[in-house]
Amino acid sequence: MQLVDPRPSRPIPIRITPLIDVVFILLVFFMLTTRLLPLDYLELANETSQRSSTEGDPLPELRVAANGTIRWQDNDYGLSELLPTLKAQGLTKVNLATTPETSLAHFTRTLSALDNAGIEPHWKRTDAPDS
Repeated sequence: MQLVDPRPSRPIPIRITPLIDVVFILLVFFMLTTRLLPLDYLELANETSQRSSTEGDPLPELRVAANGTIRWQDNDYGLSELLPTLKAQGLTKVNLATTPETSLAHFTRTLSALDNAGIEPHWKRTDAPDS
């Protein structure tokens, strides 16, 4: 007398539908819980490792404000006023910084204008303020 039916000789097929459901649930979970990088930051390559930090004079620092004006030597300039002033001073490299409230549009506009004018901007990314 046999109490349990013997296993069939052919392999039992694996049902794919529940596996696909689990994969989609995991996908939705990770899409909803993943924190994406903020769009306010632009990753730039800044090759400063090739030169010593003790050589020469420090680069002048330009700070882009939230309204788009640029502060240099305790004066505020518009972009159209600043470029000829920098060229007249004979500057070819500057450090570019922003205030925490500065929009990405003002930063990229200033960065592009400096680059197009033949002035090499260096930008160091700083930590964002706690929100």
